[in-house]
Amino acid sequence: MKSACWNCGAAMPGRFCPACKALQPPSSDYFEFFEIPRHLALDTDDLEKRFYALSRKLHPDLFSRKPAREQQYSLDASAVLNDAYRVLKEPVARAMYVLKQEGLDIGEQGTKEVPPELLEEVFELNMALEDEDAAPQVEEALYRFQAMRQEIDTALQIKFAAWDASHDAPSLGEVRALLNRRKYITNLIDKASHVPDRI
Repeated sequence: MKSACWNCGAAMPGRFCPACKALQPPSSDYFEFFEIPRHLALDTDDLEKRFYALSRKLHPDLFSRKPAREQQYSLDASAVLNDAYRVLKEPVARAMYVLKQEGLDIGEQGTKEVPPELLEEVFELNMALEDEDAAPQVEEALYRFQAMRQEIDTALQIKFAAWDASHDAPSLGEVRALLNRRKYITNLIDKASHVPDRI
């Protein structure tokens, strides 16, 4: 939070200045904005309650008669609020946000970055996609990939808890590796799901 109020100069004003009640510029850090710990595993019910409470406090209509600067801060805060809620309520989006903040963005998935253990699966899927009569094999592959993604989601919850407890680089590296694998498998699911003439 800011060290001094932009309006009256009071120290440590928080979201609203305790002296003059002026709205302060919003934090761009999603966790700081919601005033919650920087954790990968979150109580999404609590997050939702905070979202609605802040929506009521920060709505631009409440600041229509305030100084232009404060009106702008309300608009800025509302934008951060919506973006932060959209990201933090979803486990994968939340983890990707934390990775990016920690300098470990998973980036774009290249075609040459096939996880070694998936090479055979990818080869078989590509062969099936070239065969017009291979719909059953594609369907079977789709179910396998969906099961793999579910296993990764379960493993992620364990890794989230480990990072929350330690905030160490190795734990976050394990989260990153799982997200990379998940992203690749999701691409395979999308590929298998969009075969022409399949319902």
